[in-house]
Amino acid sequence: MRAIGLPETQPIDLTPPVVARSETATFLRELSRALERLTGTIAAHLPAERAATSSIGSPPPGGIQALIVAAARQERIPPALLAAVTRVESGFQPRAVSRAGAKGLTQLMDETARALGVTDSFDPWQNLVGGARYLRLLLDRYGGNVTLALAAYNAGPGAVDAAGGRVPPFPETQIYVRRVMAAYAGPASYPAGDGAS
Repeated sequence: MRAIGLPETQPIDLTPPVVARSETATFLRELSRALERLTGTIAAHLPAERAATSSIGSPPPGGIQALIVAAARQERIPPALLAAVTRVESGFQPRAVSRAGAKGLTQLMDETARALGVTDSFDPWQNLVGGARYLRLLLDRYGGNVTLALAAYNAGPGAVDAAGGRVPPFPETQIYVRRVMAAYAGPASYPAGDGAS
C-alpha cells in the first residue's frame, strides 16, 4: 500500500466475537420478547372474535382457590395446571408485578391482558380467567403439549417456534417449566388459609 502512496491500514477482523452461552440465551430471549411486543405476535395468536366476544363473566363466591377452579373449568383447562402456574408466577399474590411489568396472579403483560379481554389485571377473577384463557390457546396451539404451552407462556410462542417446537434454551424458561410441572404433578396446592372449597 505504501508503494502506491496509500496509508497502511490494519486488517479488519471479520470473525464474530465469542459470546458466553448464557449471554446468547439472554440476548435471544430478550430479542424474542421485543419482537413479540413490536409485532403483536401474542395478540395475533388470539382469535380476534374470541377475545372480543368472550366475556370474563362474574366471579364465583369464595377465595382464590374457588376462583382458580372456576376460571380453569370455564376455559377448559385442568384446575391443578392453573394453580401450578399461579403458584410459580406470583405465589398467589393478586398485586404482584414483575420487573418486566407483568401483573397479577398469572402475571399477564398489558398487551396480552387486553387481547384476552382483561381490563384489570389486579382483579383476581379477571386475571385468572385471562391466564387460563391464554393457557388454553397455547395448549391448542401445541396439540395439548403442556410442556410446550408452559414454555410459550414464559418465553413467548415465537421463542418456542424459533427453537423448532422445543423448550427454548433459556435457563429461566427451562427452570420455569420444571417448577410448574413439578407443582402440577404434585398434590393440588392452593394458598394456605384460602377457605374455599
